[in-house]
Amino acid sequence: MRTTDLVGQCGTFKKNMKRELRQMNLRDKMHSEMASKALFEQAAGYALDYAQHINQRGVFPTQSALLNLEQFVEALPVGHGDAEQILSDLHNLGSPASVATNAGRYFGFVTGGVLPVGLAARWLTDFWDQNSALYLMSPITAQLEAITERWLRELFGLPSQVIASFLSGSSTAIFCGLAAARFRICKNQGWDFNQQGHNGAPRIRIVAGDSIHGSVIKAAALLGFGLDNIEWVDSDDQGRLIQSKLPGLDQNTIVILQAGHVSTGSFDPIDAVCDTANQVGAWVHIDGAFGLWAAATKQLGKLTKGMEKAQSWSVDAHKTLNAPYDNGILLCSDREALVSALQLSGSYVNFSEHRDGMLYTPEMSRRARAIELWAALKYLGSDGIDELVYGLHERAVQFARELTLANFKVLNEVVFNQVLVGFDWSKEATVEFTDLVQQSGECWVGSANWHGKAVVRISVCSWATTAEDVSRSIASFIKAREAVVC
Repeated sequence: MRTTDLVGQCGTFKKNMKRELRQMNLRDKMHSEMASKALFEQAAGYALDYAQHINQRGVFPTQSALLNLEQFVEALPVGHGDAEQILSDLHNLGSPASVATNAGRYFGFVTGGVLPVGLAARWLTDFWDQNSALYLMSPITAQLEAITERWLRELFGLPSQVIASFLSGSSTAIFCGLAAARFRICKNQGWDFNQQGHNGAPRIRIVAGDSIHGSVIKAAALLGFGLDNIEWVDSDDQGRLIQSKLPGLDQNTIVILQAGHVSTGSFDPIDAVCDTANQVGAWVHIDGAFGLWAAATKQLGKLTKGMEKAQSWSVDAHKTLNAPYDNGILLCSDREALVSALQLSGSYVNFSEHRDGMLYTPEMSRRARAIELWAALKYLGSDGIDELVYGLHERAVQFARELTLANFKVLNEVVFNQVLVGFDWSKEATVEFTDLVQQSGECWVGSANWHGKAVVRISVCSWATTAEDVSRSIASFIKAREAVVC
């Protein structure tokens, strides 16, 4: 049989298949799609094509790709859609309009790439479609959450009573950590916050450095502490809380520290502040969204010295560890406080003798994100985590070194993975420079305001970033500077 005849027959078969699917009722149609590999092979083909070519495209979408997004604008369809066409639209219109964060030259926000094993685990668990609320709803999730919790304690050198919450991100983790602190402080004063609420409750003090991340401020607002009531502590020129400026602490105080400033990467004096807080029974929460992973390295562990003396810690796996989105973690040494603060009950809820994940999160239903985290940790091992995290630091140091050699001004001490670049220009010129770098497609960097001046902010967070990626990005810096100066 000739090749043209085979192609014709295949085409006819596909047309007949589509016709049959259109004639089915909705449920039969979906059963047929699940039974057939075609739809998922199509998606896998698109995904692998995207991965294969991600390093050949610009980091940020082109203007034409952004304009093509208008093709998604339509009225909600009435009838059943064509699954094959939906995937085709996503790939042909959506893929070019995505940001290449999983390549090696995205340095804008503190956004990690994704480890291949984490991505593959995500694919598999998406087919499982597990609800992680209870052991009875997903024994595999409960088992791997318990194992991952133990591994995290070991990696970070935390006490054995520390428990883990697997959440969407560190913003939620901070919220949960502060909620647990509120419950504990109130209970120690004889006040049941769940039952009695805010009115008449003991006054709780929040003490934080004036360079704290906005997610902390958001959590404090949501929990009703009141932003006007936060006692701000002066920070130094790197954004580190100045210990000598701390107010007097007491048992009604929550102290919030940073392990990794979002612009400079600096770390607060964790060890000394924890000692001071523990002497009076204050609660310490460490916001370590990307920086807490320094504790899992041999050479950077000094940055987090004394962190085990805190009461709660927030960290993201989708940043420095390069697990898939979304993957946040709260670690807490006070199980009673956390579980009580996040209470949920119902006559239909059947708790088990195993780990029931909903006890440790604000949500009941949630996806099995801890399985991807488990896969990443198992794949890397402690040595691999050390290599990954320290490697990000090495690339940031290279960035700072080559920028300096190219006569750019690096403003921060590169202690972890952040690099700040300043200019003796106007704000408008700095914005123009940043725009030119971003528009080049060679790399994507962020902007920030630092001590009243516009600066460029570089975050090295992807496992995929090579030494060549750094040098190539700096070449785009030089080209942009020439355009601005001229």
